[in-house]
Amino acid sequence: MSLIKVKSRGTDNVSGRRNIAYNGAMQVAQRGTSQTAISSAGYYTVDRFRVATANSAGRLTMTQETITDLPGFANAIKFACTTADTSIAANEYLQLSQYFEGQDLQQFKKGTSSAEKVTVSFYVKGNGNATYMLELFDGDNTRHNTQQFSVTSSWNRVSLTFDGDTTGAYDDDNALSLYLNFWLHAGSSYSGGSYTANTWAANVNNKRASGISSFFSSTSNTFFITGLQMEVGDSASDFEHRSFGEELHLCQRYYESKYYRAGTYASAAFAFSTTTGRFGIDFLPKRANASVTFSGSVSVYKDGGSNAGATYSADAVGTRQLRVDVSLTGGATMSAGSAFGAYMEGDWYVLIDAEL
Repeated sequence: MSLIKVKSRGTDNVSGRRNIAYNGAMQVAQRGTSQTAISSAGYYTVDRFRVATANSAGRLTMTQETITDLPGFANAIKFACTTADTSIAANEYLQLSQYFEGQDLQQFKKGTSSAEKVTVSFYVKGNGNATYMLELFDGDNTRHNTQQFSVTSSWNRVSLTFDGDTTGAYDDDNALSLYLNFWLHAGSSYSGGSYTANTWAANVNNKRASGISSFFSSTSNTFFITGLQMEVGDSASDFEHRSFGEELHLCQRYYESKYYRAGTYASAAFAFSTTTGRFGIDFLPKRANASVTFSGSVSVYKDGGSNAGATYSADAVGTRQLRVDVSLTGGATMSAGSAFGAYMEGDWYVLIDAEL
């Protein structure tokens, strides 16, 4: 009888589903693949990755970049500095972040004597040598832990293990508990303090980005990242690839873009009066009640005619359905209590946002 040897990947890493991070291979980009002249906080391209920048004259372009020089990965986030800022005010900063719900972090055992170590790993490169900061920020208890990492002009895998924190548990709910922040630029309000690696402590703002380089120092600067993984344990395991379909579904808990092509019907609808009606749009379950934005235009169709250019507004009802109210502006009218068709005059987009 032969024995099969199993190679250990670390003393604490668990088997099965390991990666707590979303969209780590940068596959899903529902909002688009490129955004230029970024100067404020928001979600711009690759799903679940948020840019936060403020008080700086620096500007950047963010893209979902196709890559061919890192085996096993086809996509990365790329930052390119397009406007430099070498006169750094105290309150400036630039971060790339991912946010996590407390209910997805209970395995960290944070706030107990059994608090687990957590390892974050990722592949990075840039146009040259730079030093940046990775921060775990506990929003429930206003605590943080930071570690610097280096970037060169070649792809390198960075692996940073953070000690368990025995102070302050994460809330067990769907609200924001953990910020995973990559600090790429910071004024003295965030970088002027002393740096102690891998130490959980009450937040002190000027220690959050101590000693880092400035991404905005030159328009030659670039920053690439892919293969983000966050897992319980004291070492990094191989990156856990998920299918595009699974990754998309996970991302759509937070954001979903629905598209209706020109010339199609969104839904059968119900008239309240001769000029008002309502139809519904179902969407995938969201983290919480969503905000909704539109682009495009709608017509109302009924027996005997149509009404082009109807106005509409919408509210999310719970976490799974959108209620769209239609108001006619002229032309054909409806009969109260009757059905009508909501017809797309042009391409129509419904953007449903429940991001943290």
